[in-house]
Amino acid sequence: MTDLIREGFRTAPRPPWSRDSVRVVSWNIERGLQFRRVLNFLRWVEADLLLLQEVDLNARRTQYRDIASELARALDFNYVFGTEFQELAEGTAARPAYHGIATLSPWPLSNARVIRFRDQSDFWKPRWYVPQLAVFQRRIGGRIALVVEASIYGREVVSYNLHLESKGPDQLRLRQLNEVLADCGRLGQRPTSVIAGDFNLVAGSGAVGRALCNAGFRDAVRSDGRPTTTPCGLSHRLRAIDWIFVSDSVESRGQVHSDARASDHFPISATLARPRAGFW
Repeated sequence: MTDLIREGFRTAPRPPWSRDSVRVVSWNIERGLQFRRVLNFLRWVEADLLLLQEVDLNARRTQYRDIASELARALDFNYVFGTEFQELAEGTAARPAYHGIATLSPWPLSNARVIRFRDQSDFWKPRWYVPQLAVFQRRIGGRIALVVEASIYGREVVSYNLHLESKGPDQLRLRQLNEVLADCGRLGQRPTSVIAGDFNLVAGSGAVGRALCNAGFRDAVRSDGRPTTTPCGLSHRLRAIDWIFVSDSVESRGQVHSDARASDHFPISATLARPRAGFW
């Protein structure tokens, strides 16, 4: 399976708003099942950089929609979509179904690429004794980070939009994250970088927190362990598993948007000081 990067770019030269900050939003949208509610929140939040996980393309469960493209068109945003999995029970022979990650922005996007993690769980793989039914969620592919450069107020921002493995131990997720941190370390001239997404673990402490801190990243939301999953998700376990980390000493304030009920995760946002305000 290829990385299937799909891109869409609009012609408007700049965002329809101007403010003294840059807003980054990360959200696992649960495939886009509640498309209209997801769109309504995204219109309200006015993100400069929008990082979405669990995004469907041509899947039966989301009416064969291209969720990333439709959201971008409705918001008048640029977008990039990277594929994690081909969903074997969700497509047709003529139109395979995919599941992945999307990065959207009203600002110019460029140099999109996918990091397909070397370490993967084998939980999702098709097996001869498992029926090809949606309930078993058989897939071809693996977890990724989608890397995209955005030019925001004339400043390059490199975003790592990731979805770490849900089936496996934290050690596996840490190894996947370490691949992202190693990639960040190879960036020339150290542009402002954002690592955000569904980590499927508590990333603010322990070995994961130390790895991020040692690489020069800090928690931009600072939610103090406030859950980012809803009561209907993850077997009713409320967990803080969605995170936004930024490089350098960018001033920020963050929020868990627990009033947005359109997924089994809550969106999170970090509002960063704008470059010309002298912070990044």
